[in-house]
Amino acid sequence: MSHICVCICTFKRPNLLQRLLIELANQDTGDHFTYSIVVVDNDHLRSAETCVLKFSAASPVPIRYYVEPRQNIALARNKAIENANGDFAAFLDDDEFPARDWLLSAFQACEKYQVDGVVGPVKRHFDMIPPKWVVKGNFYERPTYATGFVIDWTQGRTNNVLLRRQVILPGEQPFRPEFRSGEDQDFFRRAIARGRSFVWCNEAQVFEVIPPVRWRRTFMLRRALLQGSVTVLHPTFGAREVLKSIFAVPLYFAALPFALVLAHHKFMTILVKLFSHIGQLLALLKINVITEPYVTD
Repeated sequence: MSHICVCICTFKRPNLLQRLLIELANQDTGDHFTYSIVVVDNDHLRSAETCVLKFSAASPVPIRYYVEPRQNIALARNKAIENANGDFAAFLDDDEFPARDWLLSAFQACEKYQVDGVVGPVKRHFDMIPPKWVVKGNFYERPTYATGFVIDWTQGRTNNVLLRRQVILPGEQPFRPEFRSGEDQDFFRRAIARGRSFVWCNEAQVFEVIPPVRWRRTFMLRRALLQGSVTVLHPTFGAREVLKSIFAVPLYFAALPFALVLAHHKFMTILVKLFSHIGQLLALLKINVITEPYVTD
């Protein structure tokens, strides 16, 4: 029987991690596989350890705990892969929780299409009612595709993925530490270039908790700056993208007053895009305005 190791990287979110582990303990395997959990704490103060120990004492699902003291999401993911066992590795973020048939749906799709991995949808989840402009602007909504759709590297991510272990080359660091964001897209880009294939499974759903801190405009803009800055690290980034940002910045600036008159969610949509392009241009000038390893608040 196949074995899946579910990898979770966490940083100072013990309450959300607890919720994730509780939901993860109730996965329907359909008697097709067994599974275990690896948690990598990216906090040198070991803020997730108590949560993992409580889960371990109460759940039959095997779980192992490791610490990556250097604050870097790529290093944390590499630590998880290094300590994962079995035929498959799955990844979830610590602010998510899966549907009961998440692993089963992903596993069945991987077997059906005979691919190297399966990516699934991440649906936003609000525990509290958010401002109307957040909902109207479709913030934190992600595109979805039909099951079996072959994804390219720009659609690959590790907040909901199942990978065959052979995708990871022996001795390879699958995630590059120079990426503070977008390290998962870089991983998919290199894997696909080697001939690996990945499909979408729309039934393998997980839910991302969107707390009030992420409704803050400053949070959205700081994250846009960070995400824009890391795009320049991709080998595919070139003169075309530079020119696009150079032209986009003044155009978005000019559109802001009109968007503000129309609706606040339109204003914020344009502002987020503007900050993403500004992040790219600042990165090209070697100006790093986001110095923290994570944009968390």
